[in-house]
Amino acid sequence: MTALSMPWNTRLRELAKRCQFLQALSLYAQMLRHGDHPNAFTFPFALKSCAALSLPILGGQFHGQIIKVGCESEPFVQTGLLSMYCRGSLLGNARKVFDEKSQSRKLTVCYNALISGYVSNSKSSDAVLLFRQMNEEGVPVNSVTLLSLIPVCVSPINLELGLSLHCSTLKYGLDSDVSVVNCFITMYMKCGSVNHAQNLFDEMPEKGLISWNAMVSGYAQNGLATNVLELYHNMELHGIHPDPFTLVGVLSSCANLGAQSVGREVELKIQASGFTNNQFLNNALINMYARCGNLTKAQALFDEMPERTLVSWTAIIGGYGMHGHGEIAVQLFEDMIRSGIVPDGTAFVSVLSACSHAGLTSQGMEYFKMMGGNYQLEPGPEHYSCMVDLLGRAGRLNEARNLIESMAIEPDGAVWGALLGACKIHQNVKLAELAFERVVELEPANIGYYVLLSNIYNDTKNSKGVLRIRIMMKERKLKKDPGCSYVELKGRVHPFVVGDRSHPQAEEIYSVLEELEALVQEFGEAKRADREESNKDLFAGAAGVHSEKLAVAFGLLNTTAGTEVVVIKNLRICEDCHLFFKIVSKIVHRQLTVRDATRFHHFRNGSCSCKDYW
Repeated sequence: MTALSMPWNTRLRELAKRCQFLQALSLYAQMLRHGDHPNAFTFPFALKSCAALSLPILGGQFHGQIIKVGCESEPFVQTGLLSMYCRGSLLGNARKVFDEKSQSRKLTVCYNALISGYVSNSKSSDAVLLFRQMNEEGVPVNSVTLLSLIPVCVSPINLELGLSLHCSTLKYGLDSDVSVVNCFITMYMKCGSVNHAQNLFDEMPEKGLISWNAMVSGYAQNGLATNVLELYHNMELHGIHPDPFTLVGVLSSCANLGAQSVGREVELKIQASGFTNNQFLNNALINMYARCGNLTKAQALFDEMPERTLVSWTAIIGGYGMHGHGEIAVQLFEDMIRSGIVPDGTAFVSVLSACSHAGLTSQGMEYFKMMGGNYQLEPGPEHYSCMVDLLGRAGRLNEARNLIESMAIEPDGAVWGALLGACKIHQNVKLAELAFERVVELEPANIGYYVLLSNIYNDTKNSKGVLRIRIMMKERKLKKDPGCSYVELKGRVHPFVVGDRSHPQAEEIYSVLEELEALVQEFGEAKRADREESNKDLFAGAAGVHSEKLAVAFGLLNTTAGTEVVVIKNLRICEDCHLFFKIVSKIVHRQLTVRDATRFHHFRNGSCSCKDYW
């Protein structure tokens, strides 16, 4: 090291620390011109700057200088070379550096650099093999090693590897490292192992905001919206202040459950915390109110936004589409384009779905053509599914089939399922059987398709077909997911399942329901659908009452005259309940709103907003 090299190194370090990488490289060149020579303390900062700026060719030149100076065996220089080559996707060069120096294979820091490089370049299997080599050679594992590898295990197929890594935390005494535990919580949640994540969280002696957020996000990802809300309240009890990330997860769960009162509390929290300009939160609020049935509030929030992003427009378009207001959704889509926002694939799904729900066939076809013609967007399965649904509902079944057969990509289950659903509307048995044959090849365990074809057979008085599907389901040991409906009352979400008698007000609920049934029969406009009786054993708890009826009865029992009752259901509403609610809305002079798996149904004075087109 020359007398002047230390000041150069100090300045290089400061520039690299402040992420002023171009200036750092310029200073390096200035140092050479000045006649000073780089050393082992110089190169790590120069290599870091090359990595950050994606300049692997320049980094390779540095590599030559490193060899010339003779400091290629220095650990920090080796790590810098490995990281630089990995950032430039030159993994072969990185591996060569690692393998050429025997000391690299003894240093945790070198293993970590290469493992991280493999993972960031989507070479997960190479990362795992290197980790195994690390263990075989007795190189100590640290938290950096695990934090690099855990993201490899975020799908159920890699859960076994994740469990193995978790065991390593005990072996190396890293089980109390909060960052590692948080990462494992996220991993288990993404793998669907909620109990493992919950146990880790419960065992943590001290839980920071990141730990709580990992649980909030994990519950939301696994569809456990009620757990999210319970956790959110527990956070408050523990004095943990939520951040925008937390609140987005809570609002998402409020949207799923229809928990508008909790959503309002979150909105107040956002205002009190000074997060009102956070676009993610504003978009989540729009989505929450729209999915809870309050389009007026969703529109007001949208109107108040100082800046509307593509996500904002997509949220409000999707909201109107779910409520069956296709014309408004289309107008909003046009307004978005005129404002200069370029739609993406998700925005097109929203507007195509809105056209489908509202029967706007020509408009939907125009938008589908617009995707490729105006925006060079390749339609995905979700777009084709919308189009098949759109054409199928309009009775254009042959066009829907031709569209599927002309797809540039392989149709998935949802595409064939859309055709099967359209066949149900128009009672086309032959095409339904073809669609069913295709869809069960792709999704053999999706019981909804079996029930759908069975209903088609039943509607067309084909008892042999019903029996065939029943036998098929029995042989394949398929059971229908239980219907579940939610009603929010005074900030608390009340769940109901088919035939449910666990609610504290069960006696009163069933009493109200019996009165309504009697009134409906008296009214003379309701007839029990033969389908429900003949398909009894296709439905979980068929002898019981459907969950949405119990939820509506609960809502009527606990609210005042004239108050709207809003019910959120996890499955598609059946024809019998749909007819029942139309008549009840007329009898009790109330608006009954039911959001099923695909859309909103607003029942008023004997009719539904979907115009029986769902």
